[in-house]
Amino acid sequence: MFEPNETQNMVRDAARRFAQETLAPIAGELDREQRFPAEQLKQLAELGLMGVNVPEEYGGAAAGAVAYVMAMMEIAAGCASTAVTMAVNNMVAEIISRFGSEEQKKRYVPEITSGRFVSASFALSEAQSGSDAAALRSNAKREGDGWILNGSKQWITSGDKAGVLVVWARTESVAGHPSKGISCFLVEGGVKGLSAGKHEDKMGLRASSTVPLAFEDVRLPKSALLGAEGQGFAIAMTALDGGRLGIAAQACGIGAAAVDDAVKYARDRHAFGKAIGDFQAIRFMLADCATEMDAARLLTLRAAALKEAGRPFTREGSMAKLFASEAANRAAQVGVQIHGGYGYVGEFPAERHYRDARVTTIYEGTSEIQRIVIARDVLR
Repeated sequence: MFEPNETQNMVRDAARRFAQETLAPIAGELDREQRFPAEQLKQLAELGLMGVNVPEEYGGAAAGAVAYVMAMMEIAAGCASTAVTMAVNNMVAEIISRFGSEEQKKRYVPEITSGRFVSASFALSEAQSGSDAAALRSNAKREGDGWILNGSKQWITSGDKAGVLVVWARTESVAGHPSKGISCFLVEGGVKGLSAGKHEDKMGLRASSTVPLAFEDVRLPKSALLGAEGQGFAIAMTALDGGRLGIAAQACGIGAAAVDDAVKYARDRHAFGKAIGDFQAIRFMLADCATEMDAARLLTLRAAALKEAGRPFTREGSMAKLFASEAANRAAQVGVQIHGGYGYVGEFPAERHYRDARVTTIYEGTSEIQRIVIARDVLR
């Protein structure tokens, strides 16, 4: 059985209190109004939750990957939209902390962890290159001592809110090797030539901002290059390994909230003379969901523990993301079913959980991509 240490307990408990006292009461309102939770995100930063696995010298909590996924589970249970912004902020802070120069780390990471940047962005996907990330077409060409960036990105979380964006672009064409020749850049929000399109009208996570981005002759200094030239694809894959832990944890939070709400409703709702939770059909649905969500949580904690120990976790991260996201979708579906007609309307959170859970099988690598990653490792 997994037993958290004192630090992990403190981080989890702080996240749980904030999620239940501050986020859960307004999550439905944020969703309906599609209102970006800027103030709540700043409060998360004050709690140290925007750099949970980031070194203290850059403003992070240095609490480790396990504490991070535990906190993410709690925040997602309160408000999944807030959780996805928190996840991207943590991921970007970690990327820069790991691959950035000392100058880059000092310039950008404390801005994220402190909340002075309300958000950061991870700009990899393009309209024609989602799962096939190596097919990206954005390009950066040398000019003088810097770079000129052109291209577009799609489905970028907080793209119009970010103080800094991690952007991938092709700096060289290598015949037969599309993943080579890709580099990574740090682009500041508001720079000339960067523009955001209209907010996507999403099924779920409607209080998070998701926009397309256009880069038109964006001038970048030499110091904007993150890591070595041509290292971009490797950086992206490393970042996605960690990002999948965040999405697995988010799915665990959404699924747990769906189960909790279904249990409350099953106790309170009466039919045929007794609580519907007394009927075997309802009990079996809840039993299956509770079991699957516990399994998802343990898979996620295992992968996070491997990451924290500095051991390979690609396979385990994909397993956690695959299982947790699909289990959360099943739990959210059962939640709607148990609520009956009330599950189909906005009066209860069940329909929001159903909508929020859906994307967890898609972003940070679809379920199909996770199965490719897992099978490749199994067959190696």
